[in-house]
Amino acid sequence: MIFGLFAILAVYTICIVLLIYGFFKAKTFYKKGLEPKTSFTIIVPFRNEADNLPNLLKSFSSLNYPSSLFEVILVDDNSNEKFQLSIVNYQVSIIDNIRVSNSPKKDAITTAIQYVKTDWVITTDADCIVPQNWLLTFDNYIQETSVLMLAGAVTYKCKNSFLDHFQQLDLTSLQGATIGSFGVNRGFMCNGANFAYKKSLFESLNGFEGNDKIASGDDVFLLQKAFEKFPQEVHYLKAEEAIVITKPTENWKALFYQRVRWAAKTSSYRSTFGKFLGLIVFLGNLSFVIGFFFLLLGFFSYPIFVLFAFSKFLIDFVLLYSANQFLTQNRIKSLLLSSLFYPFFSSTVALYSLFGSYEWKDRQFRK
Repeated sequence: MIFGLFAILAVYTICIVLLIYGFFKAKTFYKKGLEPKTSFTIIVPFRNEADNLPNLLKSFSSLNYPSSLFEVILVDDNSNEKFQLSIVNYQVSIIDNIRVSNSPKKDAITTAIQYVKTDWVITTDADCIVPQNWLLTFDNYIQETSVLMLAGAVTYKCKNSFLDHFQQLDLTSLQGATIGSFGVNRGFMCNGANFAYKKSLFESLNGFEGNDKIASGDDVFLLQKAFEKFPQEVHYLKAEEAIVITKPTENWKALFYQRVRWAAKTSSYRSTFGKFLGLIVFLGNLSFVIGFFFLLLGFFSYPIFVLFAFSKFLIDFVLLYSANQFLTQNRIKSLLLSSLFYPFFSSTVALYSLFGSYEWKDRQFRK
């Protein structure tokens, strides 16, 4: 059994080293000062976000981008109260979501696409804030390449609490894995809070057809469909000026359900690499949990468990540190405690996602 756990750790280490290599291979992009040319429609699905939307709309007002080259479509997914628009310096409209599937967010984007007149669509979430040069950085990258789809980075604006620090660590690991996978030309994951693609690409892929029975995944399933068909035209925008800031969840229950929602779609991935990596990461975390209980039961000696735990911590730290420097340039807080707790949390989420239900926007969903 000890040999089996260390064998899993060995495979896990190889996978993380590959992601670390990919992270550094992915080149950081800096805008070149090109004259803006790309037209964007920003799509924001929302439900009961009256507290968050004003901050997002304010960040749009501060964009260093011609208002004639972008518009905003807010898609109301049956909010309890209608959101009232304030006066802004760009074109914005609110439409109602047309539900046709088990996925409210996919329906919202599909509904909005019908109103899009621009070449490019870019999605974000209502609880986000976009940086001043967000669209300008996307535009400069688009002008320099023949790209059809661009995934961008997302990070949290954290308060000084263990819950927030833990979420930052978790999101940093996901962002590191995302960038690393793109760096080795195996991109399989992205975040819909910072995701752009040509409208014509969305239509050529028949949108979310084939995975609309799964509640989440408006980002990764579309990415994987595009990567299958146009692997050279799907890129990651590793640019500090294009990092979107979002809010962490407010309590552990909300965090658990959010991560269950994210994990539930893994088994439906089209990407073989994504499925394999997801399995190895799960087994790597589960082996830590098993090793801990073996230690308590006396099957593991203390030195062996410390060696196992330190080896996993060390390889994880390299990826986390690298990704965190790109995302926040701040010190990772509560690193040791979060790293010890993470395998238990992650393993529980993964196992629960196989059969459990979850809550999202005051609704109940099943896998």
